[in-house]
Amino acid sequence: MELSHLKLTVDNGVATVLINRHEKGNSLSPDVLTEMAELFEDLSVRTDVTVIILTGGEKIFAAGFDLDYIKTLRKGDNEAFIALYWRTYRSIKFCSVPVIAAIGGAAIAGGFDLTQMCDIRYASTRAKFSQREVLISLVPVLDPLWKIIGLGHAMEWSLTGKMIDVEEACRFGFISKIFPEGTVVEETTKIAREMATCERTCLVETKKMTLDILNMSLDGSMKYHDLLFRTYAGSEENLKRVDQVLENIRSSKKK
Repeated sequence: MELSHLKLTVDNGVATVLINRHEKGNSLSPDVLTEMAELFEDLSVRTDVTVIILTGGEKIFAAGFDLDYIKTLRKGDNEAFIALYWRTYRSIKFCSVPVIAAIGGAAIAGGFDLTQMCDIRYASTRAKFSQREVLISLVPVLDPLWKIIGLGHAMEWSLTGKMIDVEEACRFGFISKIFPEGTVVEETTKIAREMATCERTCLVETKKMTLDILNMSLDGSMKYHDLLFRTYAGSEENLKRVDQVLENIRSSKKK
C-alpha cells in the first residue's frame, strides 16, 4: 500500500503508524483520512500484526481537521467528508487488534477524536488536549469520550472547548500514563512489544468483548465471558503458556 501522509513500520507483531504531515501540524485533510482508513482496515486483517501504535511523533499528535479544507465545505454538500471521517474513526475504534495512541504533543479537535478511538492512550509531558469544535460551530464527538472519563467531565470538555493539560487528562483516566518529553513513542513501543507476545486471537477476542459488554446487562456480560473462557481454557496455547509460566517460577526459586 502506497502511503504519502503516513509512515508504517511493522516489527515483531507491532505496527507503528506515524502521521507524517508535520509541516501542517499533522492536520487531517481528506487525503490523510483516506490513507488512515484504508491502512487501518488493512492492518485489522493482517495476521502479522498483533498491536498497533498510532502516533504523530514526539512534538505533536494532530492539530485537527485541515481548516483550509473545512472552509470549502457547504451545508447540504458535506456528506462525503462526514462519511470519510467516520469511516476513519470506526477503522480505528473497531480495528480487530488493540490500538495504542502515543501522544507526543497537542491533540486538538479531530486529532483529539482520533485519540478517543484508540484503546489505550500514553502521553508525554508536553501533550495537551482540546475538543475545540464548539468554538468554530461544529458539534464535537461525545461518545466514546463520556464512556472513558464520565459524562460530567466529557460535557465540560465538549461544551467549553477548553485546553486540557496532560495531568488533568491522566487524573480523569483519559491518559493511562505520562512519560518524559521525547520518550513516549519509545516507551509505548516497549509496552506494545510485550503485549504482542500474547496470543493474537486472545487479544482480538478480549478487545471485542470489552466493546460488546458496554451494551449488555451484568448477567449478559458474565455469560459472554463464560463462553469465551471455555473457548480458551485447556486449549493447546493455554496449556503451553501455563507450562512456561510454571517453568519460570521454578527457575526463579532455584536462584
